[in-house]
Amino acid sequence: MTGRKGAKLMEHRFDGRVVLVTGAAQGIGAAIAKAFCNQGAQVEIADLDGEGVAACAQSLGIVSHALDLSNRDRTRETLDTLIQRHGRIDILVNAAGGVRGQSGRPIEVITQDDWRAIFQANLDSAFWLIQAAAPGMKKAGYGRIVNIASGAGLRPSLTGIQAYTAAKHALVGLTKQMSWELGPHGVTVNAVAPGFILSNPATQRQWDKLGPEGQTQLLASIHAKRLGAPEDIANAVLFLTDEASGWITGQVLSVDGGHS
Repeated sequence: MTGRKGAKLMEHRFDGRVVLVTGAAQGIGAAIAKAFCNQGAQVEIADLDGEGVAACAQSLGIVSHALDLSNRDRTRETLDTLIQRHGRIDILVNAAGGVRGQSGRPIEVITQDDWRAIFQANLDSAFWLIQAAAPGMKKAGYGRIVNIASGAGLRPSLTGIQAYTAAKHALVGLTKQMSWELGPHGVTVNAVAPGFILSNPATQRQWDKLGPEGQTQLLASIHAKRLGAPEDIANAVLFLTDEASGWITGQVLSVDGGHS
């Protein structure tokens, strides 16, 4: 059994809360956005994939933003637009990231552009958005920030991509540092580290590359004996952003069926 579609979502109400979810054109980000919509939140989504994020937004009846989230100025403009529309931002979920079409290769052949592209997608985008959201959250005395890290942020990556592992480790470090800085202002900052989830074409390619033997070995290493579903990650995000989770901050929650 490789996965489970339609995992049951937890009941957490977010009526009136204003939420921005990035990386929401598909997969995990889209599942998180849908979960917040289902629980009453006012949600906006952003992604580099303009066509994909627009389609997701249309299906949910919400606003989308197509932009390169590693661009500090564009990111700030987008958040300012959201705040002008709703008056504030309560919850920020940084789910943008990925491998940018790269695959594992020897360190000798990695170029500067290869390295920077992964960091821009997985780390820079989160930092610029947190930087832009922090002043309003501090002023309000309330905020929830969740960064979608990875098991690759805690150990070597199955992708074999050096920059991806390093960027996700850095995202975990940023989570802990921002928790320390923003905690006194009523803002929690946590991370979710997903296990292997078939959520987009990149993860499907990774799964196929493992082959039957590798797939069997991976499933055997997971206590739950299945891959996760995007809804499993959405559940974790709902938990960490719930009103009742205000004393949980600076944590990295592995959601991997016991693989860690």
